Amino acid sequence: MSEPTNPGRRRFLASATTAFTASSLGLLSSARARSSGPAPASAPSGKGPSQTSFGSLKQIDAGLVNVGYADVGPAGGRPVLLLHGWPYDIHSYVDVAPLLATAGYRVIVPFLRGFGSTRFLSAETVRNAQQSVVALDMIELLNSLKIEKAIVAGFDWGARTTNIISALWPERCIATVAVSGYLITSLEANLQPLPPVAEYGWWYQYYFATDRGQRGYDKNRHDFNKLIWKLASPRWHFDDATYDRTAASFENPDHVAIVIHNYRWRLSLAKGEPRYDDLEKKLFARPTISVPTITIASDFDGPLADGKAYASMFTGPYSHRILKGIGHNVPQEAPKAFAQAVIDVARSSS
Repeated sequence: MSEPTNPGRRRFLASATTAFTASSLGLLSSARARSSGPAPASAPSGKGPSQTSFGSLKQIDAGLVNVGYADVGPAGGRPVLLLHGWPYDIHSYVDVAPLLATAGYRVIVPFLRGFGSTRFLSAETVRNAQQSVVALDMIELLNSLKIEKAIVAGFDWGARTTNIISALWPERCIATVAVSGYLITSLEANLQPLPPVAEYGWWYQYYFATDRGQRGYDKNRHDFNKLIWKLASPRWHFDDATYDRTAASFENPDHVAIVIHNYRWRLSLAKGEPRYDDLEKKLFARPTISVPTITIASDFDGPLADGKAYASMFTGPYSHRILKGIGHNVPQEAPKAFAQAVIDVARSSS
């Protein structure tokens, strides 16, 4: 799961309360819109008819990895890149993609490194999951697909990656949708302690910091990640088939190494690669995002769902939406509302 940084990992004060106390649910305030961004979503947030798969997937070399991805909708449609997080996969968008395809968009939904059918091209490549590297994979994917610009949208790791692409490569972004707002990591800020209730919400990251945690995650990844789903989305009553469809992607041979490195790197317990230092320095400086953006908050964001903590980081056309009764996996729990946000932000960029 993901968190905003600098100042501090403040969202987990909210998410810990949300996940572990019923009283935090319903604390969300009304949506706040700023600048000339789209109006609040009018589409219902319910699921509607659920899809079960994307059908056949594609593979393509993109930089250091061979990426597995779904490609839905007309080939000449306006491209949309949809990015998942941990512990999720492309099936978070299994209902969003056809909604966008019906509206005429070409929808690309890739497995991130360490998930599903995405594989490293070389056994010698460092199994690195620092934030800039995950974003570079997606830039390489756009290059390989010969897509000059795309609407980019995501949640969790996918929202952070969306932020990074729009901050460092705005020329590649038509517009963006980011769940939980501005998530670019500051290693310095992540070293600062939080109140006990917020630290409680980080239990899995401290577990991952240990050798026992790495072995435990490797051995129990199916049940471990199912627990995270339940904690992060307490009102989402998913069935075993829905979870197992995604859990298959955790059997990727590099999955454990990627997840452990990602969280250890965020806490400065694992090093990144020096060749990415310049990119990370730019990100640690908290770059603002100028492309048209809609941010989405849910119950997972607790009292911080109003978006005020990060609104100033979006300097272009911008609006913020709140979905009540929805947990962390926004696109799968509320596909109509997520798809509507993509459509609306695309219109705002025209």
